[in-house]
Amino acid sequence: MKFRPVKTDNNQLKVASSPFTHNQKSTSQIMLWVVLAAIPGIAAQTYFFGYGTLFQILLAIITALLAESAAIALKKQLILPYLKDNSALVTGLLLGISLPPLAPWWLIVLGTFFAVIIAKHLYGGLGQNPFNPAMIGYVVLLISFPIQMTSWMPPESLQTFTLTPWDSLVVIFTGHTPDGSTLLQLQQGIDGLSQATPLDSFKTGRLTHNIDEILQQPILQGILAGIGWQWVNVAYLVGGLIMLNRKIINWQIPTAFILSLGICALISWLFEPTRYSPPLLQLFSGATMLGAFFIATDPVSASTTPKGRLIYGAIIGGLIWIIRVYGGYPDAVAFAVLLANICVPLIDHYTQPRAYGHK
Repeated sequence: MKFRPVKTDNNQLKVASSPFTHNQKSTSQIMLWVVLAAIPGIAAQTYFFGYGTLFQILLAIITALLAESAAIALKKQLILPYLKDNSALVTGLLLGISLPPLAPWWLIVLGTFFAVIIAKHLYGGLGQNPFNPAMIGYVVLLISFPIQMTSWMPPESLQTFTLTPWDSLVVIFTGHTPDGSTLLQLQQGIDGLSQATPLDSFKTGRLTHNIDEILQQPILQGILAGIGWQWVNVAYLVGGLIMLNRKIINWQIPTAFILSLGICALISWLFEPTRYSPPLLQLFSGATMLGAFFIATDPVSASTTPKGRLIYGAIIGGLIWIIRVYGGYPDAVAFAVLLANICVPLIDHYTQPRAYGHK
């Protein structure tokens, strides 16, 4: 067999430098996909818990963009290129989603400012922060203002009143409705509800009631879990699947997260069903699906190796179950994510793929 020599013109021979494979999606595009994927969950939250959710998100995004601009200006760099990466937009979005819809306006402003300035830019900006900025802001608010941060209203289907968008806006900025009712009075005016979320109801109910009595509470009468919260979690699950399909996030973290939490909940429930909550309640209540697909998958603070992502996700799921069952907070996604962030350098160190020929 004869091979014909290939003749090339040196002027036309172009040699490119590595890497030869590229991710076609920029940071800006990835962040925009995260925002788009969150729309089903935001719509569900607004439907079940009122228009306050939209106002909180709007306030958080505005504050995040202003804080980002201020931080970049202090560094004497061009502001617009940094705003275009949309990382501040996502930080504000996630924090706005996480707060009670009728929380006072200064709460979301303070938390978002802390998330962007302290948790992000104090470490050097995008790509340098070891912790999830939105969760840092959330935890600071939760520890500093526990009453305001746990003032969730029950789903509108269980309320004896309806708040218009204007009513919600007035409550956020003044602390009371146009007719003078405070948030506390609104909560106390709902018969048969001692706590506003399924996880709250279950955690506090265990102190004085058995499991069967707790599960009879109105807010726990959903098909999968608590009324309203189950569909919010389903909506964020749909958004997460969209991101997986578009390859915006990797499958390892949410899969390990959900399996770890589900297995812990299932084993405990099978061994002692009179003490522990059913697995579906754990999986479809609180911020489970939001945490699995939108928070734990933060590309900066999460593990970067395939095996490491599985370990990282499993740690978060296990910590959520431990804190929910034995800790002082009914939901635990933020704490679990931050604790797992601490482990990331160690996880990545021991899960780096070995180079070919390495001994």
